[in-house]
Amino acid sequence: MDINRKLYRSNTNKIICGVCGGLGEYLGVDPTIVRLVWVLIACSGTGLLAYIIAAVIMPQKVDEIE
Repeated sequence: MDINRKLYRSNTNKIICGVCGGLGEYLGVDPTIVRLVWVLIACSGTGLLAYIIAAVIMPQKVDEIE
């Protein structure tokens, strides 16, 4: 486990804002699974608000040039 990893919105696994793609990359799981779980949470009513807040708070990932 990389101790220096950070949570970012994804540039590559992005459908709307990249929140679920970033969470998938951070957790090491397929972003599609994160999206499905997020849809289930959104059906309860709080998921949409949480997604909007996460999209505003999470920074966009900056690609590093090596």
